[in-house]
Amino acid sequence: MEKGTLIIGGGLIGLSIGWKLRLRGEPVTLLERGETGREASWAGAGMLAPVGEVHFQEDLNLRLGQESLRLYPDFVAEVEAYTGRSVGFRMEGGMKVSLHADDTAELRHLFEYQQKLDLPVRWLNGREAQELEPALSHNVVAALHIPADYQVDNRLLVDALKAAFVKAGGTLHEHTPVDEVRLLDDGPPAVVAGGREWRHEHLLLAAGSWSGLIPGLDGALRPWVRPVKGQILAIRAPADLIRHNIRTPDVYIVPRVDGRLVVGATVEEMGYNRDLTVGGVFELLRGAWRALPGVYEMPIEEIWCGFRPGSRDNAPILGETEIPGFFIATGHYRNGILNTPVTAHYMSEAILGGELPEFMAPFSPRRFSK
Repeated sequence: MEKGTLIIGGGLIGLSIGWKLRLRGEPVTLLERGETGREASWAGAGMLAPVGEVHFQEDLNLRLGQESLRLYPDFVAEVEAYTGRSVGFRMEGGMKVSLHADDTAELRHLFEYQQKLDLPVRWLNGREAQELEPALSHNVVAALHIPADYQVDNRLLVDALKAAFVKAGGTLHEHTPVDEVRLLDDGPPAVVAGGREWRHEHLLLAAGSWSGLIPGLDGALRPWVRPVKGQILAIRAPADLIRHNIRTPDVYIVPRVDGRLVVGATVEEMGYNRDLTVGGVFELLRGAWRALPGVYEMPIEEIWCGFRPGSRDNAPILGETEIPGFFIATGHYRNGILNTPVTAHYMSEAILGGELPEFMAPFSPRRFSK
């Protein structure tokens, strides 16, 4: 048995935990089935919006997201200082807009719920919304202003964390899919990959929506995550068209520093089908145009899709399994980018012998075995 931790999966979650472990002196080897960070971590829009998305979550997920958002500024500063790379972290806030009376009634209901949770949200009428973002459609009736909705350029963050992991002395094996996980009589499982068997003191499974497909993990040890497809696109726009993340009932629009507007995203239970569909792209474009009419004549720069890892209850799977030394960090669904700092911080501590905080206990892998 080798000292240290073996990580399966090189997305933001695996890379960030691996980097944090290396900073603490833990030997770390990471196996990635393809190219590092090129699946869900690369495909997302990078919104950091636990308050803006609270109606999609249960209260426990909100607490996790808020804690991660609290950690984000220091996490970004540490990554950027360590690598000398910018990750496009922005704190201009977000807006959720309504475009007709039915939307407004639903928005008011959400606002009242957010107020009950004592969340930092402000109600705006249409005129006030357009004063903050003049490019918004004149059909905007009302909006929620959410100052604490941030964003990060997830693609820059992927590349920075890869550089940080390698610089810190982590061993990275790309294009090394796992052939099998072998359960042993003592300690964490062994892993067969790249023509050899790997056995370490700790094993972390962080392979996103592919986590449940690895042969050898059965029953309560298999993390039941499924791929939830999202189509997304980028529009080339003036760099100052909007400052806030804009969310409508149909789409979200995230402005990048370089002028790209990232528009997403569909939610499709389609397995691993990577087809970009006419209907999916049409709905994204229509939703963007309804909120920002000026995009009508702007060029489409890129269209892509990704697979969110959704668990049975759409909540993350975080912690040690029933096998000592075998940890899982997957199932983040829509919030893998948001929850990267909180997962990296507390999971690395748990692997090194610490305890996860009480607010993370509901996300234990053992909840499904019960």
